This record gives sequence, structure tokens and C-alpha cells, in this order.
Amino acid sequence: MDKIIMKNLSFYGYHGVLKEESILGQKFFIDIEIFLNLKEAGESDEVTDTINYAKVYKIVKDSVENKKFHLIEALAENIAQRILKNFQIAHEIVVQVKKPEAPVNGIYDYFAIEIRRTRDE
Repeated sequence: MDKIIMKNLSFYGYHGVLKEESILGQKFFIDIEIFLNLKEAGESDEVTDTINYAKVYKIVKDSVENKKFHLIEALAENIAQRILKNFQIAHEIVVQVKKPEAPVNGIYDYFAIEIRRTRDE
């Protein structure tokens, strides 16, 4: 299966369990992989035969910047479901949400979750 890859999309959002996270906000980094058949798009060279990256980006941006979730799992689920709903050509999606400024006392690059959803689920 072919895929569209969007890496390290960066946004500022207000997701988290702690009250401070919903007030102060923080950075989030999103990776998206959308599995679909790209043969027709490769042959036709027409954007209508694929998924428009800008439209996907807009959905992700809206989910991160304009919604609030306690868990990054819920944020990822929202993104995955919205993309599958809006793009019937997509068979499967993988969404990774990275939270580099999680309120954990320690040294780390980020905490992250990754979900995989198919059109059948």
C-alpha cells in the first residue's frame, strides 16, 4: 500500500490533564501517514486523484489549535477520525502526537503516542 507522509507538523495547543496546560498551552508535533493507492494519481498527475496535503494540514491544525483534550490519545483519535471521514480514498491512517513539554520532572525529548486506524474500525 502506498502512503502520504507528513512529518513534524508543529502547533501550539491547550491539551493536558493539568489546569496549567489548558491555560498556558504548549507545543505539539504531529506525524501523519495516510495509506492509500497512489497509482491513479501517479498516472494522471491530477490532485483530484490523491489527497490534498493542504486540506489534511488544515484539519490537523484545527484539531490541535481549536479543540481541547485532556489526553493526547483523544487528540490523535480526533485527527484520525476526521481525516478518514473527509477522504474516502484513505484506507488507513497512523497518527503520532509528540508532547515535548509534558509536565514531567525529568530529562527527555518528548512523550508521544501513536495510533493506527483503518476504515473498517
